[in-house]
Amino acid sequence: MMLHEISVKRGINIEIASMTWMVIEAAVALGSGIVAHSLSLVAFGADSIIELVAGGVLLWRLTIEARGASLSRVKKAEKTSSWVVGIALLLLAVYIVVAAIDKLVTHQGAQSTYMGTGLALASGIIMPYLSRAKKRIGSEIGSKALSADGSCSIVCAYMAWTVLVGVALTALFGWWWIDSIAALALVYFVVKEGREAVQEARGKEDACGCCH
Repeated sequence: MMLHEISVKRGINIEIASMTWMVIEAAVALGSGIVAHSLSLVAFGADSIIELVAGGVLLWRLTIEARGASLSRVKKAEKTSSWVVGIALLLLAVYIVVAAIDKLVTHQGAQSTYMGTGLALASGIIMPYLSRAKKRIGSEIGSKALSADGSCSIVCAYMAWTVLVGVALTALFGWWWIDSIAALALVYFVVKEGREAVQEARGKEDACGCCH
């Protein structure tokens, strides 16, 4: 039990760290994206807001368990968290598709600022670490919602590298369409994880493939 409690506290700490970074990421990405008229950076900022909301719900769920709530209340909080994370991922998939199609139709290539590029680079390094930590702790305490939130974090990392690759290839070869295509390639992964989280919230115990 002591080991379980330690893992729950680690989960709380990792969510606080993740949410702190999401606030910074959202502010810088949205600000830089608006200034540079960059849809890819604005989409990156939107992803940060979605993950911030999901992280807040996960923090609530973990705090309830850390305070010694009954098993039934923890399970109820877990189910609510799975719903929020799953819906957040599905909303992110919709946003990616709409944003990518708009960019392809309007022939808008990747644009950025030095601050936006620096942010994407930092996120590409930080988010995989946070993702691994969430998935590991989620497995230790039996929280599929926390593991699914780890999937949100890795999607954030993929989007960061998509921004960087798009900017680089557009600058080198004029491939204005590359970041839209790369973003669309993420949709399958995002929808898969979102559906699994929703199925878990509906009570299908083996729905979350990322936890096996």
